[in-house]
Amino acid sequence: MQLCFVRTCLLSPLNPVCVVTMILDEIDAFAAALPSTGALVGLDLGDKTIGVAVSDGLRGVATPLETIRRKKFGVDASKLEEILTDRQIVGIILGLPRNMDGTEGPRCQSTRAFARNFAARWRGPIGFWDERLSTVAAERALLEADTTRKRRAEVIDHVAASYILQGALDRLRHLRQT
Repeated sequence: MQLCFVRTCLLSPLNPVCVVTMILDEIDAFAAALPSTGALVGLDLGDKTIGVAVSDGLRGVATPLETIRRKKFGVDASKLEEILTDRQIVGIILGLPRNMDGTEGPRCQSTRAFARNFAARWRGPIGFWDERLSTVAAERALLEADTTRKRRAEVIDHVAASYILQGALDRLRHLRQT
């Protein structure tokens, strides 16, 4: 199990604040770091976009929310912080784009770097979920729903994020039952 604590200190003369965020590789460690209820967000990080999905407070169902066009980290992080605050999110699941053989390549390194950088700005736990074939599943579902090519291009990233988040929610539910 890989566990990373990111400690960020924001020092000001009147109000020194240190933030410690946990980045957890294993879903059971992520589950242990969560409060008993509260919504989660799932993110599908791409080079050009970030797909965003949210769960309900009881963590039963993932719902696609929106796709953020990536600009630079600070702008992207501010938009995500806005979503996390507005929706009272208690944890983040990042899709981890492993290779089909299970190894981690440059895209995984990029995702882990994003998690480390974002952890310096946000206090909740951040976990990873294997996202292999999530975009394929999202594409298939959109094709079955007879979605136009243009509409598929607009929504594929946040639909993929909902597949990532739903997989993690299902595993979290299973962990609670055992």
